[in-house]
Amino acid sequence: MKNKMSLLFILAVIIEAAAFVWLIDTFGFFKTIVLTLATTVIGIAMVQFEGRKAMNDLKMLAESGQPPGRKLVDGVCIMAGGAILIAPGLITDLIGISLVFPLTRPLYHRAAMRWIEKRMKKGNITFYRR
Repeated sequence: MKNKMSLLFILAVIIEAAAFVWLIDTFGFFKTIVLTLATTVIGIAMVQFEGRKAMNDLKMLAESGQPPGRKLVDGVCIMAGGAILIAPGLITDLIGISLVFPLTRPLYHRAAMRWIEKRMKKGNITFYRR
């Protein structure tokens, strides 16, 4: 697992660097920096708004005694998107924003549900009821 993560990290850095060089060649240095900063700022604002909304939705479901299901997966996607937005680079920002944006977030639901289900089967995730 460590080797896969290391390889993925190195590959991500190479792709980000290539994209950055291409953007500088296409749009110029200043516009590339502004674009990269703008995607980060927009992404962070979206994480704050969508995160608050997801927490309120989860709270309402818990108060009504309903299972969290999709809303919990939304929260996981928003948290993952926020973590990815911390990494510098335009491609990582676009991936992070797509995890946070409500219209593109469902694209990740199936993978997130499989990941959660796998962890639950292994016993790595436990749900406690009051």
